[in-house]
Amino acid sequence: MSKHVTISPNEAADRLAIRELVEAYAHCADRRDAKGQMALFTEDAGFVVYMNAKDPTPSQEFHSREALAPVFADLNKYAATMHFVGQSTILSLTSDRGTGEAYCLAHHLTVDGDKRKLMVAALRYYDTFVKLDGSWLFAERLLYVDWIEERPLS
Repeated sequence: MSKHVTISPNEAADRLAIRELVEAYAHCADRRDAKGQMALFTEDAGFVVYMNAKDPTPSQEFHSREALAPVFADLNKYAATMHFVGQSTILSLTSDRGTGEAYCLAHHLTVDGDKRKLMVAALRYYDTFVKLDGSWLFAERLLYVDWIEERPLS
């Protein structure tokens, strides 16, 4: 059982803002708002993808906000996506920096004529957050794919 501690109103506001940042990322992805999604990152943000969470070698690495444009634009190949953000945990937090982990089930729908296919990816993000000019942003986002399931839809 967890021990509950009292936190300051500022810390509570920061924790809520970070949760909203994580949720905004998923929302922008599903709405194909690549510019909005990119705006959630610092200019020099790192984004590292591990398509196999058990392999310590990254599948892809990006080292700036602008480098993320084709990553987010790649979602346009799907007819629809829906990212369900599960638990998100703040691992460390100061007034202007934090780390956390967030779980996500990402649903990707492909339509080819009358054939529909659903790909579901179980994702974990390890994040580093920074507060700049009063707003929380991703300084680094490590994406780990735990598993992928593909199935036809009726």
